[in-house]
Amino acid sequence: MQSGKGLGKSVTHERALVRALPLLLIVAGVVYDVSTPPAFTAAPLFTAAPLIAAPFYSLLSTALIGVGSSVAVLALHFRSGTTADVESITELLTVVTVAVLATLINRVVCRSDEQLASARNIAAAAQRAVLPQPDPRIGGLDVAARYEAAEADAFIGGDLYVVQDTPHGVRLIVGDVRGKGMGAVAAVAVVIGAFREAAEQEATLEAVAQRLERALAREGMRRDGLDAFEGFTTAVLAEIPHGDGVVRIVNRGHPEPLLLRGDGRLCVLSATEPALPLGMGDLGAWPDRADETEFPPGAMLLIYTDGLSEARDIRGEFYDPAARLGGRIFPGPGGPDALLATLTEEVRRHTGGGTTDDMALLAVRRPPGADDATG
Repeated sequence: MQSGKGLGKSVTHERALVRALPLLLIVAGVVYDVSTPPAFTAAPLFTAAPLIAAPFYSLLSTALIGVGSSVAVLALHFRSGTTADVESITELLTVVTVAVLATLINRVVCRSDEQLASARNIAAAAQRAVLPQPDPRIGGLDVAARYEAAEADAFIGGDLYVVQDTPHGVRLIVGDVRGKGMGAVAAVAVVIGAFREAAEQEATLEAVAQRLERALAREGMRRDGLDAFEGFTTAVLAEIPHGDGVVRIVNRGHPEPLLLRGDGRLCVLSATEPALPLGMGDLGAWPDRADETEFPPGAMLLIYTDGLSEARDIRGEFYDPAARLGGRIFPGPGGPDALLATLTEEVRRHTGGGTTDDMALLAVRRPPGADDATG
């Protein structure tokens, strides 16, 4: 299995070879023409050079390659004394025509690249607006978050995270909206907006979950067709009260969070009473109940979406974060970021460089001896 780093080096070498190919073709054409009888022609090599340059070179460089090919053809026919022959004139006109077409192709490719870069900038701005990166220190806690898109050049999909310091403690959510595309992004915006408001106003974490349920129900009524019937969001909501060494969790159909203690011991935070995802309240009503767990100094809470736990290797085996992280420690204020960097790199190696689902990761660490009443 080739690692992501090895794959990146291979791609870099291939690109370097392709970029050098136009000049190599011109040189090969000259050598071929000089070393073979007059009946043989290197015209295909000279015409290929500007065409290959068009998608990879600048406009000026592409034009220079075209001029170089044309001058090489003219010089070779001048050397052999066949400049005025019909075949020679036809060959030169062919190379010149292809060189002109190559410059036009270059302009089209450059405009497409500019449009793609603009789309990427817009997508990046949308991600920062909808899913802003949390501060590294919130409510006295060390925080790190990552969003890894499965699709190349995609910036945001249906996964989400929010960390917010409130009068009730630091409250956070990690969720996964069913579906893809703009519909999922719209639902992400609804969940994040409802959470930010409810986290400030509601006295309990259970009440926050119910506010999200109602917000998604309203969103579902505005949608038509299948998505309105089946739409849902799996989520973990957590509350870390100021000054208390505990964390309260409400799990709505989401992968179980992990608690990594400072000495490397790991605990899977399973829900006492499993609950359906948010947005499925029409299937039944029941009160949310938060589970309270000790959250000692030096410990770290990890919440993630199923893009992590369902990442498969070439044999179809899932990546198991609980099995991989047991016994490992990530000390210091940079521990959360180091943990997430380790996870993303291990998943990349596990899958051979690519995943089939987006992955959102959030790690929160209680510093030893820190007063988390201040941020």
